[in-house]
Amino acid sequence: MSELKNDRFLRALQRQPVDRTPVWMMRQAGRYLPEYRATRKQAGSFLDLCKNAELACEVTMQPLRRYPMDAAILFSDILTVPDALGLGLYFEEGEGPRFRKTVRSEEDLAGLNSFTADDDLAYVMNAVRTIRAELNGKVPLIGFSGSPWTLATYMVEGGSSKDFANVKGMAYDKPALMHGLLSLLADAVADYLAAQIRAGAQAVQIFDTWGGSLSAAGYREFSLAYMQRIITRLQGQPETRDVPVIVFTKGGGQWLTSIADCGAQGVGIDWTTDIALARAEVGDRVALQGNMDPSMLFASPARIREEVASILAGFGHGSGHIFNLGHGITPGVNPDHVTAFVDAVQELSPQYHLGD
Repeated sequence: MSELKNDRFLRALQRQPVDRTPVWMMRQAGRYLPEYRATRKQAGSFLDLCKNAELACEVTMQPLRRYPMDAAILFSDILTVPDALGLGLYFEEGEGPRFRKTVRSEEDLAGLNSFTADDDLAYVMNAVRTIRAELNGKVPLIGFSGSPWTLATYMVEGGSSKDFANVKGMAYDKPALMHGLLSLLADAVADYLAAQIRAGAQAVQIFDTWGGSLSAAGYREFSLAYMQRIITRLQGQPETRDVPVIVFTKGGGQWLTSIADCGAQGVGIDWTTDIALARAEVGDRVALQGNMDPSMLFASPARIREEVASILAGFGHGSGHIFNLGHGITPGVNPDHVTAFVDAVQELSPQYHLGD
């Protein structure tokens, strides 16, 4: 494969010197871009778009044509693993992802399909290979998965939830059943991320979207422990051990010290956490990724630039910061405001790397 022309993202993730702070955005390929909406219409549905390697590659490349991002991220969905386990993923208009089956009993757990990522999610690996070839070394490619806890929330609830009553009820009332499900998912996710790495992913991110819904003790037991298990598995295999891992728990700022000890090279923080306090707390143990409020992109370009300046100053001098939003970009954002965001990071960050 082609030599990497821009390794700024990977260097920052390893806390090595860089000339400026690298930047990419969660959901950077998405509905805010008119070209994405056109490609999705061409595909017929979101899932058809994910399963077509050429179209998944096209939408992955679209933001890179508009903006000088320092990384590409695989276009896929976090719920591919539960779908492959046999739960029947579909999307309800205005309702988000749904499953035709749920896991709420020992019988449901025992009835899940056996899983091998290379076979059962071959379409994802085809997309990874296609994107790597198209990138031609321009920037690194990030692979990803949902965390075991986040996948479990959808599998038990059957879709999105406001109160997580079923999944948290299971965790607290039937912990053995919940640990059985989470163990199965941790092994499946480790297999899935390893397969993405073999196919060409140069870093991987674990999206723990719903970890922040748990209590402190619940988070350590039901979410963090299983992400740590995945990282340990990846670091124990020669073909995957050198590929950096980012862990992102939305709403997890109060557990930063514990997250920084999980073995990941990078920790994503959402916009509710002050990046200066986060850096003071974790020191140089991990790189920090984040953390502008996605809604700031609805503000004027001048205000966006002020916010970028504030976050850069908060992190301060030196490497180990990857600029990102504190969550995924929202669909209604003006693409020109993303230009202002990326330009501000590029123009304002070099002063924090002088002498590196």
